[in-house]
Amino acid sequence: MKEYETITEISGPLVYAEVDEPVGYDEIVEIETPGGETKRGQVLESEEGVVAIQVFEGTTGIDRNASVRFLGETLKMPVTEDLLGRVLDGSGQPIDGGPEIIPDERRDIVGAAINPVSREYPEEFIQTGVSSIDGMNTLVRGQKLPIFSASGLPHNDLALQIARQATVPEEGGEDNDGSEFAVIFGAMGITQEEANEFMDDFERTGALERSVVFMNLADDPAVERTVTPRLALTTAEYLAFEKDYHVLVVLTDMTNYCEALREIGAAREEVPGRRGYPGYMYTDLAQLYERAGRIKGEDGSVTQIPILTMPGDDDTHPIPDLTGYITEGQIMMDRDLNSQGVQPPVDVLPSLSRLMDDGIGEGLTREDHADVSDQMYAAYAEGEDLRDLVNIVGREALSERDNKYLDFADQFEAEFVDQGFDTNRSIDETLEIGWDLLSTLPKTELNRIDEDLIEEHYREDAAAEGDETAEEVSAD
Repeated sequence: MKEYETITEISGPLVYAEVDEPVGYDEIVEIETPGGETKRGQVLESEEGVVAIQVFEGTTGIDRNASVRFLGETLKMPVTEDLLGRVLDGSGQPIDGGPEIIPDERRDIVGAAINPVSREYPEEFIQTGVSSIDGMNTLVRGQKLPIFSASGLPHNDLALQIARQATVPEEGGEDNDGSEFAVIFGAMGITQEEANEFMDDFERTGALERSVVFMNLADDPAVERTVTPRLALTTAEYLAFEKDYHVLVVLTDMTNYCEALREIGAAREEVPGRRGYPGYMYTDLAQLYERAGRIKGEDGSVTQIPILTMPGDDDTHPIPDLTGYITEGQIMMDRDLNSQGVQPPVDVLPSLSRLMDDGIGEGLTREDHADVSDQMYAAYAEGEDLRDLVNIVGREALSERDNKYLDFADQFEAEFVDQGFDTNRSIDETLEIGWDLLSTLPKTELNRIDEDLIEEHYREDAAAEGDETAEEVSAD
């Protein structure tokens, strides 16, 4: 192992050094400062005679007298089942005061791509306990389903709710043993206050026992942010495909991750792409998101819920735009619903789970799930359209039928979507609430539901209450 004292330039998070032998891409580097501090880095670019090194701990304290050692290996994550219940920093070092991690093996954090031929099609339901997701935009094992949020919205509360409530029901709706389900929580660029909230919630609810937490804070080096999700996903793949866990990976906030890519690209003086982000950002995000999935012959699975805050609430921004191309849908959070006190403020109309139809139905959730979801979506969409009309002509100008749809939209938000961040609903409870709401509409309006299901589940008493409400509105 050669040691060099040939640093030629320090630019932001990057260090440039001259070398007289080939150095591999992504190779791990140790840099010893004149003050005796040792920092780790990774080779970002290697050309004949010179290398660019991104330093995980930041370049503070490094000058041209620092020594550089190339270790001849790429960054690896020490993995073991004993990681469950542990809290690590963004570079994979324990920060919870627990014992040293003794790994079963050390795995390259880049990972190996899943052969498309070996992929098992995702079609098994994950119950998050959140009605707006389970009922309307169902999450499936092996899926990547992002949450599109914005600054000031409670996406972290929703992430925590999913992390502590998510289970994998067996066929027929019974829950599997909780030990078979694990959560990997990767936080990137969050504040210390947010980190404290996360840890308080994990410890208070006991969710930490089945979780591995990676914490990269806002004042940690941006370069470390590019490593954190890869460490988290490497751990997830080990638990899923070696230990047969169903692993849910929650990554927040992908916007901070992409900002780190932009910062590094600027330091390298790369030609920028859209809005200054690197042209390779699509490829980089795909390398992360495509690590979700199932493999034929393996019992475990890796499911991803990446969370991103859309700058300026703009869903055409490059980060949500590229994420939407790669992933299988999105859960959209809404600022208006949040201002009304709806928790979680999920707007089901622009939300989408492209794999939902394969993950619901008889034997997976309930035979009426697909019909109930379709009917509620159509009724809520009509109610939303009528709200715009009311602003123009007033509610008294609408027909009795239209007033029923307006009432449905209000009740849908108040009873179905607004459940609070501490309520855990089974899929049966979610669908029963759905039937209560649909029963406020006349049977003739339920044109998306099989007649046998209507006869079995329709509540005549709810329909009567709906008629009374409509009469009161007309009288007013």
